[in-house]
Amino acid sequence: MNELSAFLLPLALNFALGCVGLALVFCTLRLLRGPSAQDRVLALDTLWMCAMLLILLLGMRHGSLVYFEAALLIALLGFVSTVALAKFLMRGEVIE
Repeated sequence: MNELSAFLLPLALNFALGCVGLALVFCTLRLLRGPSAQDRVLALDTLWMCAMLLILLLGMRHGSLVYFEAALLIALLGFVSTVALAKFLMRGEVIE
């Protein structure tokens, strides 16, 4: 059983890295071509989530905890930026 998991884990990680990389490309295209501002905000939100997942997958692949800390920072900054952009689109200003 251990030999099977040693074979399947790198294979699954490579597949997941490819899928997340493809999602990053699609999100970037939607960010650049989005017909409305709401589409661009949603693409930006999905883009930082995909970037966070990519870093988490790389952390699992290399076995380093530094990647997980970087993913946490991306998650925090991405959440704050999404809230600020949504507030700007709703009210026209970020700070009242």
